[in-house]
Amino acid sequence: MRYLEHAEPVITLTAGPVNAYPDVLRGLGRTVLYDYDPAFQLFYEGVVDKAQKAMQLSNKPVILHGEPVLGLEAAAASLITPDDVVLNLASGVYGKGFGYWAKRYSTHLLEIEVPYNEAIDPQAVAEMLKAHPEITIVSVCHHDTPSGTINPIDAIGALVSAHGAYLIVDAVSSFGGMKTHPQDCKADIYVTGPNKCLGAPPGLTMMGVSERAWGKMKANEAAPRASMLSIVDWEHAWSKDQQFPFTPSVAEMNGLDVALDLYLNEGAEAVWARHALTARAMRAGVAAMGLSIWAASDTIASPTTTAVRTPAGIDEKALRQAARVRYGVVFSSGRGETLGKLTRIGHMGPTAQPIYAIAALTALGGAMNALGQKLAVGKGIDAALAVIDADD
Repeated sequence: MRYLEHAEPVITLTAGPVNAYPDVLRGLGRTVLYDYDPAFQLFYEGVVDKAQKAMQLSNKPVILHGEPVLGLEAAAASLITPDDVVLNLASGVYGKGFGYWAKRYSTHLLEIEVPYNEAIDPQAVAEMLKAHPEITIVSVCHHDTPSGTINPIDAIGALVSAHGAYLIVDAVSSFGGMKTHPQDCKADIYVTGPNKCLGAPPGLTMMGVSERAWGKMKANEAAPRASMLSIVDWEHAWSKDQQFPFTPSVAEMNGLDVALDLYLNEGAEAVWARHALTARAMRAGVAAMGLSIWAASDTIASPTTTAVRTPAGIDEKALRQAARVRYGVVFSSGRGETLGKLTRIGHMGPTAQPIYAIAALTALGGAMNALGQKLAVGKGIDAALAVIDADD
């Protein structure tokens, strides 16, 4: 089976990039139009309108032409000024990482940090806001993918809004896979992208921006302009009557157009339901095999990624390699502090289907067995099937 070591995997069940829908891949093959062709300008406006509908926004979203890390860094650079006091909420590697960007633009950084298998407690946020009325910006990662955990951003957002501060939300790997929208959590900047639960390749950022955030960014003389990091330059670029700050990613817009059609046509609730069912089946199988998830409880476990704790004596890298070589299935490692401690199985976009939970359990359990950790793989599959059958 060594020939599989460098072969293209049969199934990619990672936390991202994820498999793209076949229709999206066909969409990427559409004609690459000149960006100032009236047909493209009209098309671009139409895609933004679809994104607005999907994100349930009352104003136009922004599309930045780069993978969502561009949007997150741009949010820090554009909204945060030297006078701001930023409260960063860190429940994982990505949440912690935003604090490093925030520190570039303001030295006044406070943080609530919890163990990376737990979630932020809104009560702790309320107490911090009360103790520090000077806080003006709060940042939080909704789904911290390297931990497979979810933060209660709607409850946090209500507290931040009542305090009068601005809220920055990283929803890169949650939007489209569960019920979350910018205005639900009162986000001032809400960053996501098509390369996770919408089942498109990486290359674009979708961003919801509140009207007051627009005002703050435009008043910030240090906010990037004439830069890849600029948000303000793209405020009106959605309109067919406006110029683009620079050449947009035409092929990626073609793909996003198809991805949004698929999401809207299937219906958001149906999409969320299959993500949730796949994750529930996966977690049931993991438990039945005698393994445990990384999250401290099922209540904070993400429906878009299951993080499985690495048993003692197992080399996590060797585990993923065995799954790839023996079964043609690719999983994700942890990141930063979770590297080597867990394996991540993604349930996003086209792989958010229950059959992929069965495939994941087979590859995960089989790889564990090959490394000497004897598991009852059949019991895991039976438990997953019971969850799937119960949903019918």
